[in-house]
Amino acid sequence: MHIAVVGLSHRTAPVEIREKLSISDQSMPECLRMCKNSEEIHEVSILSTCNRLEIYCLVKTPDGGIEAINKFLSLHSGLPQDDLSPHLFTFNQEDAVSHLMRVSAGLDSLVLGEGQILSQVKKMLRLGQENQSLGPILNRLLSQSVSTGKRVRSETNLGTGAVSISSAAVELAQLKLGQSLGKDELVSLETESVVVVGAGRMSRLLLQHLQAKGCSKVTLLNRSSSRAESLAADFPDLLVECHLLGDLDQCLCNSSLVFTSTASDEPIIDASRLKKLIRSNSLRLIDIGVPRNIAADVKGLDGIDSHDVDDLQEVVARNQEARQQIALEAEDLLKEEGRLFLEWWDSLEAVPTINSLRASLEAIRSEELQKALSRMGPDFSARERKVVEALSKGIINKILHAPVTHLRAAQSRQDRQDALHVVERIFELELQSKNDSSQIKK
Repeated sequence: MHIAVVGLSHRTAPVEIREKLSISDQSMPECLRMCKNSEEIHEVSILSTCNRLEIYCLVKTPDGGIEAINKFLSLHSGLPQDDLSPHLFTFNQEDAVSHLMRVSAGLDSLVLGEGQILSQVKKMLRLGQENQSLGPILNRLLSQSVSTGKRVRSETNLGTGAVSISSAAVELAQLKLGQSLGKDELVSLETESVVVVGAGRMSRLLLQHLQAKGCSKVTLLNRSSSRAESLAADFPDLLVECHLLGDLDQCLCNSSLVFTSTASDEPIIDASRLKKLIRSNSLRLIDIGVPRNIAADVKGLDGIDSHDVDDLQEVVARNQEARQQIALEAEDLLKEEGRLFLEWWDSLEAVPTINSLRASLEAIRSEELQKALSRMGPDFSARERKVVEALSKGIINKILHAPVTHLRAAQSRQDRQDALHVVERIFELELQSKNDSSQIKK
């Protein structure tokens, strides 16, 4: 068995490709089921965010598993494999493990060290468990990647001052406003009339960073007024006016800065909508939704500047060099965690031999115990029988301790296989369970 990951990210694909492969929470169970139905795939989990789609799987063979995932991605996105393949990356075995550790730690994020990716990996683990698409290998790998992400943030400085996609979007607004004033710097947003469309996690972060950057008033639009009002209540020091999404046109007419982050699969703002409006001032639109909330045809309209998540690179690059040095602190920790997982996985190769050895010795113990008890006659009490049985089990456990510990200890694969062959030959073990263990072996 092999671990493989197939995916694409902001590094390999533009937003117009990424949005075609985005998987919503509602469609995730069906997508996991489709992948798991392949004979090549034994375990699978899917990470879908605004900047990446990655499918982790335990496969029979790397080539067969990767081909099955590529077919699924083509079917899901509606893109021919030839058009899709240039944007995909593939990692196997140690490289796949290392990649997931880096993702969880925020080292592969657009915003280096972002914290939100860790919660998204936790969600990937939870969805895999709920939909029963995980087995022992991926469950262990994802769980360890989550704990690794936590270690990186608690034991290094990478999490210090870390920013998110939402904060980068606010900084982009500051930078563009500054550039419009002839300044190549971030300026306060206190004079802007700001609208946030959506009331999810990203919007919460938007409000948090807008408040920190000088905004005193924000209009919040959402399909549900109760959810918007609940979010607004968490910001008592920021004046937040809540409206339903039906007021979007009015807000587009009166505002100067609009952020969008909704779960809509289709754009909610396009050129035809904006052309119908009578606006008195210029308008800046910043879309951090994937799929996009703002259609591509908006770019180029007079008086409107439109930006999507790929445009955040402009502000991210300003801070990236300093954070790259901080990221080096996490590399040794990630290597250690990856090694620990691989050693655990390697140790599973010993399980069939250990089980057979234990069964063989247990059969001998049981047979010899029955012979001894039959010789003791009826005068041997029940209590004495239990004592003798416990004694025989204790002896077997003592005998097993050293070889089991050695077989499962961290060592090269060749050394482990040599030791397994010695034990199997000496004890004349029949490993009927070996074939049944194929899902836990590489």
